[in-house]
Amino acid sequence: MKSFFLLVLQIVLLSSITDAQKLVTKKRMEQVYEEVKTPFKYGIVLTAPDSTKMADSPTIFQMNGQWYMTYIIFDGRGYETWIAESQDLLHWAAKGKIMSFTKDGWDANQKAGYPSLIDINWGGSYQPMKYEDRYWVSYLGGSVKGYEAGQLGVGMAFTNDLGSTQELTRLPQPVLSAFDSVARWYDNKTIFKSSIIYDADKKTGHPFVMYYNAAGKETNGKPSFESIAMAVSDDMQKWNRIGNRPVITKGRGICGDAQIVKKGKLYILFYFGYNWEDGNGGAFDRFACSYDLIHWTPWDGKNLIEPSEKYDQQYAHKPWVIKWKGVVYHFYNAVGENGRVIALATSKDLRNQ
Repeated sequence: MKSFFLLVLQIVLLSSITDAQKLVTKKRMEQVYEEVKTPFKYGIVLTAPDSTKMADSPTIFQMNGQWYMTYIIFDGRGYETWIAESQDLLHWAAKGKIMSFTKDGWDANQKAGYPSLIDINWGGSYQPMKYEDRYWVSYLGGSVKGYEAGQLGVGMAFTNDLGSTQELTRLPQPVLSAFDSVARWYDNKTIFKSSIIYDADKKTGHPFVMYYNAAGKETNGKPSFESIAMAVSDDMQKWNRIGNRPVITKGRGICGDAQIVKKGKLYILFYFGYNWEDGNGGAFDRFACSYDLIHWTPWDGKNLIEPSEKYDQQYAHKPWVIKWKGVVYHFYNAVGENGRVIALATSKDLRNQ
């Protein structure tokens, strides 16, 4: 009996050690903050085609020495996906659409795309990887007209030329939906933006990992809230949820729009927050860190980006962060006197360039 209790005690201690090792120390979190912070707001870098429309959700990647940004435009009917190009990450020119409205289908009026499998290494190439000789794009899809209206889900699309304005080819049905029989309590109302990475180390046991934000139904009179959750795949088409709880949540408001980067053995997840308990106003960008892609330690210090200028006085959120030639570029969605636009903050003052 004594040996049995000793065995139980060893298991408990081992479990505690393992859980502790999953946490990222405060010192390491502070080092990350110093590395990724961008105190210099450069300003607006991209707007919608006219003032009646809204630009949102930038994703930045590089191919053949050219920088590209996909982003989404809302015109009152729903989302369409556009692409822009740049030589210097500061000056951007719109090229056109890559995902447009269609007459019918589960995604007829909502197609908000996010390129997948981009090199996640901090200071890396930021080039998208092909799988099965295709570039892949996940997207927020829906059939109802309006701003993120109706029951949204995650769709998958692909192309052989991600830098062009040719329309993407879409899979016929969503790959994640609140209607799924295995939907969780935190994603059984609607599913929003997704971000997919390639994990060569298969930390989850699978090469493709999706982070998505979703909301669950109201329960016991409590309003629904938006959290970040995970799904995995072996083929980019069949996706399975991981776990029974979100990986990033505040239990109210919004945690959303994850972007993953890898610095050495550490993973950094950039995301935005809105309507949290601690009184942060507007919408703002944060980060969390992990060693295994599953257990995340949220940063508890200053916001990376928050409202401070007339063009982002309401919201400064939805991050895409890269490091290039010694400079950190933090692209984000700004909402203020210029409407909803794409703005940029940097680790060095580039406003005179």
